[in-house]
Amino acid sequence: MSTFPRSTIRAGIPQKNSALFHVTQFSVGDPVVYLDIENQGTTCLVRDVELDRALKAIRADRIAVPADFTPAGGLSADREVATAQAAAECLRRAGISEITADRTLPLSFAHVLRDAGIDVVCDLSLGVLERRQKSEHEIEMLRRSQAVTEEAVAMACEMIARSKVSASGFLISDGAALTSERVHAAINVFLMERGFSGPGFIVAGGPQGASCHHHGDGDLRTGEPVIVDIYPTSRKTHYCGDCTRTVVHGDIPDEVIKMHIAVRAAKAAGCTAIRPGITGAEVHAATTRELTDRGFHTGFPPEGAPLSYCTMHHGTGHGIGLDVHEPPLLDATGIELLKGDVLTVEPGLYRRDLGGVRVEDMIVVTENGIENLNHLPDGLDWK
Repeated sequence: MSTFPRSTIRAGIPQKNSALFHVTQFSVGDPVVYLDIENQGTTCLVRDVELDRALKAIRADRIAVPADFTPAGGLSADREVATAQAAAECLRRAGISEITADRTLPLSFAHVLRDAGIDVVCDLSLGVLERRQKSEHEIEMLRRSQAVTEEAVAMACEMIARSKVSASGFLISDGAALTSERVHAAINVFLMERGFSGPGFIVAGGPQGASCHHHGDGDLRTGEPVIVDIYPTSRKTHYCGDCTRTVVHGDIPDEVIKMHIAVRAAKAAGCTAIRPGITGAEVHAATTRELTDRGFHTGFPPEGAPLSYCTMHHGTGHGIGLDVHEPPLLDATGIELLKGDVLTVEPGLYRRDLGGVRVEDMIVVTENGIENLNHLPDGLDWK
């Protein structure tokens, strides 16, 4: 564990900067600065119209507004620049000539601080361990987010599985063609009504699913695997969910069944391997070994490989919290896992002529192993 720097700065817009939100627990769309000055405590600068709200929400020794630290030349009319100028003046009055920032500090703040004669040093590890090792409160927030995510996944999978089919094999729902776009829309409405939002999710049918992160578009067909991967963020708590299931409408091809059995076994192997002290690389090795032992491949298809070449070309999973993708990774470069890490375990197999199969759970690394936050079945039939 790295030594905490003597004086630090976190700055930006908490609604966009998860690292800053983590230390302030204050959701706002305006610039905020959080200073931790050696032997002088913490100071948080917020916009004046947010002061009352900030006084109730932020834990800091002092909460102030930029005008409290107006430099000799005055404050810029630009809100972000003015906040950076006030931070520089606060540091100057505290006798600070060097400040350590995390990796998310906006370049505008670094520029203003340096112009004011304050050296800015970046510590790439600042805040990373604190965010990795989740508190019980954070785990509960993630548990709630994952529960809603599972509801959305189940709704989407059932929508696909229970649809009708046209003579040409295309799916029909409520008298109209069932497309990836229609399922996307249903997911977005479902999540919005429950206070969640997010980027475009994945509803990728047939060969589209073979590209791993294709969001999916166009008509869905019977007999083809459809990857449904949903990763929303709670607008209230800011914590994310992430869950993937694969659904097949109608008869399930034998090849898809074999892929699915292997992927489920790989997920179980990865979950079984996880514990404090093991590396993400070792977990990834456990999942990929399960796949290769069953005759499948890992890595991208070699040049000239047939379209039927079946492989997993991504890592086993990633950390999750205030962002969908956080350290650590479960891949060939994965570092040692810690108690309190929250991770996804999401092996998959992909064939360019057929599509993909992926299943994903969210787990918490506990003292002796894991807690799986998922309760959703992971089969292919969702009728």
